[in-house]
Amino acid sequence: MSQGEPKHDAATVSEERSGYDAPAAEAKWQKYWAEHETFKASDAPDDKRQRRYVLDMFPYPSGDLHMGHAEAYAMGDVLARSWRMQGFNVMHPIGWDSFGLPAENAAIKNNEHPARWTYENIATQKKSFQRYGLSLDWSRELHTSDEEYYHWTQWLFIQFFKKGLAYQKDGYVNWCPKDQTVLANEQVKEGRCERCGTLVTKRELKQWYFRITEYAQRLLDDMAQLEGKWPERVLAMQRNWIGRSEGAWVKFHIDGRDEPVTVFTTRPDTLYGATFMVVAPDAALADEVVTDEHRAAFEAYREKTNHSTEIERQSTEHVKTGVPLGVEATNPVNGEKIPVWAADYVLSEYGSGAVMAVPAHDQRDLDFALKYGLPVRQVIDTGEGDPAQTGVATAGDGAYMNSGPLDGLKDKESGKKTIVEQLQAQGTGEQTVTYRLRDWLLSRQRFWGCPIPIIHCPNCGDVPVPDDQLPVKLPDLRGEALAPKGISPLAAATQWKSVTCPVCGKPAERDTDTMDTFVDSSWYFFRYCSPHDDQGPFRAEDVARWAPVDQYIGGAEHATMHLLYARFFTKVLKDLGMIDFVEPFTRLLNQGQVINQGKAMSKSLGNGVNLGEQLDKYGVDAVRLTVVFAGPPDEDIDWADLSPKSSLRFLQRAHRLAGEVTSPLGADPASGDRPLRRATHKAISEITDLLAAGRFNVAIARIMELVNATRKTVDGHNAPNSNAGSDDPAVREAVEFIAQALSLFAPYVSEEMWEVLGHAPSIADSSWPTADPALLAAEEVTMVVQVQGKVRAKLSVSPQITEQQAIEAAMADSNVQRALNGRPVVKTITKLPRMVSLVPGK
Repeated sequence: MSQGEPKHDAATVSEERSGYDAPAAEAKWQKYWAEHETFKASDAPDDKRQRRYVLDMFPYPSGDLHMGHAEAYAMGDVLARSWRMQGFNVMHPIGWDSFGLPAENAAIKNNEHPARWTYENIATQKKSFQRYGLSLDWSRELHTSDEEYYHWTQWLFIQFFKKGLAYQKDGYVNWCPKDQTVLANEQVKEGRCERCGTLVTKRELKQWYFRITEYAQRLLDDMAQLEGKWPERVLAMQRNWIGRSEGAWVKFHIDGRDEPVTVFTTRPDTLYGATFMVVAPDAALADEVVTDEHRAAFEAYREKTNHSTEIERQSTEHVKTGVPLGVEATNPVNGEKIPVWAADYVLSEYGSGAVMAVPAHDQRDLDFALKYGLPVRQVIDTGEGDPAQTGVATAGDGAYMNSGPLDGLKDKESGKKTIVEQLQAQGTGEQTVTYRLRDWLLSRQRFWGCPIPIIHCPNCGDVPVPDDQLPVKLPDLRGEALAPKGISPLAAATQWKSVTCPVCGKPAERDTDTMDTFVDSSWYFFRYCSPHDDQGPFRAEDVARWAPVDQYIGGAEHATMHLLYARFFTKVLKDLGMIDFVEPFTRLLNQGQVINQGKAMSKSLGNGVNLGEQLDKYGVDAVRLTVVFAGPPDEDIDWADLSPKSSLRFLQRAHRLAGEVTSPLGADPASGDRPLRRATHKAISEITDLLAAGRFNVAIARIMELVNATRKTVDGHNAPNSNAGSDDPAVREAVEFIAQALSLFAPYVSEEMWEVLGHAPSIADSSWPTADPALLAAEEVTMVVQVQGKVRAKLSVSPQITEQQAIEAAMADSNVQRALNGRPVVKTITKLPRMVSLVPGK
């Protein structure tokens, strides 16, 4: 082990041959837990125990479990087991996020249906979860690709549609050329598809969206409930992604266009410095206003920029380009005509896709202006050089200049207020708040996903599939029929696609896109509360019984996708009257990564570690103990620095202790070795607090210390041919708690210890002990004795010493007597039990 590893004395060799058979114990207790449904949560109305809901982010069945799973699921199991032993009715469910591209790609490659690959992998992972000793409630198991699950995903989509939160629109979207599907912004990482790594391009398509922007402010406001309970970095990431900005809408009239263009700015006070307008080349506005003379150049430019990613276009190192659109806009504060350009550093998703350019005070605008010879007008004197000469935009505060009624003002807020009042009086603008967050694009042009339950009718428009026709099931497509073709494979399923409109009865067509898998994972934690209900996605009374989730465990990489979407879904369900809370996860724990040799595990790097091989070699308990003991849960751990072999030796050592206990079951520990009892109760107190604080690695260190203390007590009392130490009831008390505490991390050896100690199975059903306050109190304290203000003695005394006893003890000390030199004590000052001060007479 990397920290706190116990020393191995001469007894260690025999301890390592203690007879603990890990494979046999694993098989034995897996069977017992399954047969007795040990970890099944109770829904019984008469079960009065307080409930706790522990949830791990559910896995994708891409193959067998890996080292990352080993850490993440061990953390959740520690909490579930500890809460259960503390008397809570604990729900700790499991399921699989089983739709998605990997299964579809495998089906194309192997000429099969995606379901075969998916459910074979689920079976493999399920066996591994069971082997890993997780205290899961298997009665609640779910798969998002089961019809009984996606039936209700479709039903929820329809509720969103009826509420106006699901809609279609045309627009440029992120497109993965390899996977041949649309990607949400959150699924583009550094300009590439997060799944396959291909550079993402832009494509114009009609797509489905969820109106998450309608909940932007609530998503921000409700974070107050999560402060101190979620990692601050996750909350910061969500705040940044939502991106609240206060400013103003400003209306610019463009030549030849009846309706004004509304532009958002956070600095309306710099409007006098707006010398041109820039429009995103992929915005509908650019295509609308470009003149015939400039159209050919514009369309060529737009095609070129569609091959650049948003990340590239927004990069500060990116060389900005653009083309004129041949029209002018009117600046509403001064009536000045300013040219309109298409430029690649503006994004179509930002407001109307148009931005007023103030080059003197924005570096991107300045770079563009200097490149194309556009005007630069300074409107704030910051004391720095003229940006037109220095090439450096000035973003600081100062006195307004060249700004009409603002000239001479120095207060930015006053400047903003003055301009906004002017705009409102003219009817050309108003104060507003905008968000960086964009509506959730959920259409996917792939097969293995939840079909969108909408029928497109030429007469009736978009019609939701009636409830009695749900679920809309996937047709039987496989192999080459699933290959990416730029449209969804479902579009080629003519018989499946052709339906009758449920409103008018005329021929119509099903929607042929499927939903983003993040839709499935945005509500699965509710389904666990009513896993097999066929009347709805869940029963309100079941959710009221269990939710919200008390502790959620998963990776921080989901901070701006899954977690944000799940929070959005929860708020919508609250508004639909289906639940009575607004945040789904009360507490969030992010586990770190398991790396090797300083780098992420990778086949190409040759540093991958096979979890199954580690389990075979060292046993489940040793691997679980190793990953949890390696460090705080949220920190990365390097497998190269760890030693499951040392963990195994420690577990064998603990197991041997159980076999050496000879005092009878139920023996009163009060008559036992007091120092060991004090060590045991100190461990109970500290480990209980450490578990509550999430300091699992330190809790393991305390277990190790107690094992060492118990070992010394046993060996110290056991003279040759004697078993006095083993027969001490305090030893039994210590070993019983060692088994209970270890069961959170190493469940198999703990069950074996519990059985050897004479208890009925399972240790998971045992009650967590409470520390005795009397054994936590110090038995002796140091009392300082002063004579005329000088320390003359330090005495060990009882914490309960009386004033008379303290004075007598002080007076009896030889050093104190020498200091008094026969003089009588005329005054005593006591601060018991820490100090006695004696003042002698002359």
